Amino acid sequence: MRTVTGRTDRVVVVGAGLGGLACALHLAGAGRQVTVLEREPVPGGRAGRLSLDGYEFDTGPTVLTMPELIAEALGAVGEEVSDWLDLTPLDPAYRAYYPDGSTLDVLTDTVRMAAEISRVCGPKEADGYLRFVDFARHLWRLERADFIDRNLDAPTDLITANLLRLVTAGAFRRLQTKINQFFADPRTRRIFSFQAMYAGLAPHDALAIYAVIAYLDSVAGVSFPRGGIHAVSRALAGAAEKHGVQIRYGTTVERVETSAGRATGVRTTDGERVDADVVVLNPDLPVACRDLLPATRRPRRLTYSPSCVVLHIGSRQAYSKIAHHNIHFGRPWKGTFAEVIKRGELMSDPSLLVTNPSRTDPSVAPAGRQSYYVLAPVPNLDRGRLDWRGGLAQRYADELKHTLEARGYVGFADAVEVERIVTPADWADAGMAAGTPFAAAHSLLQTGPFRPGNLHRELSNVVFVGSGTQPGVGVPMVLISGKLAAGRITGTSR
Repeated sequence: MRTVTGRTDRVVVVGAGLGGLACALHLAGAGRQVTVLEREPVPGGRAGRLSLDGYEFDTGPTVLTMPELIAEALGAVGEEVSDWLDLTPLDPAYRAYYPDGSTLDVLTDTVRMAAEISRVCGPKEADGYLRFVDFARHLWRLERADFIDRNLDAPTDLITANLLRLVTAGAFRRLQTKINQFFADPRTRRIFSFQAMYAGLAPHDALAIYAVIAYLDSVAGVSFPRGGIHAVSRALAGAAEKHGVQIRYGTTVERVETSAGRATGVRTTDGERVDADVVVLNPDLPVACRDLLPATRRPRRLTYSPSCVVLHIGSRQAYSKIAHHNIHFGRPWKGTFAEVIKRGELMSDPSLLVTNPSRTDPSVAPAGRQSYYVLAPVPNLDRGRLDWRGGLAQRYADELKHTLEARGYVGFADAVEVERIVTPADWADAGMAAGTPFAAAHSLLQTGPFRPGNLHRELSNVVFVGSGTQPGVGVPMVLISGKLAAGRITGTSR
């Protein structure tokens, strides 16, 4: 494994996102002197916080899986999750709504889930579900140690006994093809393959290795931390500071200063220089290379995941029949992915994620009020030519609200008290390449050792962390990326 050469005593981490904070904790646990410089007044990066008239919203991810990875980061400095977070397992993890009017609860208990599938789709489909669980669990065990939770430098690093086992299991077939071996009903096929969108691909194009995303969501379980996902950011930052990490908020880094092929420190926008033996960059990797580093080899052009429009809604209206997380599928399936990913168009009949965190944690909304997070996949700025800076943002937000009303959210638009619309233009302004919070797509040539590496090729002591590097997108992967980045500095193999 390639590691940072030379001294590694003083580390500057640029950005207090989940990856940067996890990296800081692992480094602090290994005895390094760590300073985190964060431009915002709060930690979290994409997992930040938006406060509007008494409502509190998560600005980024709302689905939390694998809390054991939070425990791992906190455990690096001897802390326990229970001392920092109040986690509630969600039951159901999701509630799926289909165009025919049927609903399906996604339950993490496999016996109850098999019964739910049998009730909605029939006993044969339930048998397929149990076989799928065995398959996906097997994939996760094969992938995690050798291909996810490990620093990879070259394609030859993939050559392990588990690679052959993955091939034998059919992990390199197309995801939808593999899903169809277990399920015949379009409803179950959708609920166990839609997650490919967040890896940047249609299920018909993604590899079956990404069935593990559905496994983490649907089988391993979904939790909600009191206070929202941003509470995870606060917990990691608090534990880091307790154990000697200096976190400086409201501090924007202008550039990394270098000499003789090494970073020597960073320069802030107010002219201060902060010396460092190692610099860790948490901003989106292509943007960090473009804006913070001197020009070296031109980075290869990447293909990016779709983006999304998010509506943060504070409302007077509650809906008793929805769950914490709700997925509303439109009628098209394959065509939906073609619209967003291939043609750069808005969905003609959108599939939406609606999260209602105040039903689990009333503290995130004023008394008697509800908070909603509505996410609609849309083209990224490389693929789509949509004028989000004009009137499109409000028009599309109004269209989404009316779509929800037609799907059972009676009076949704009229009950809105506060609203914030986030579009690909806003994601781009926040420093995300192609205006997407989901980073580079997980195509074969942008996965594992083919994804941009976390150790700079020319600057031997510059390390990257976050969704733009290995292992990839999603809260679990970003937390793992923090440990992997720290391993490049400390010399630990994992």
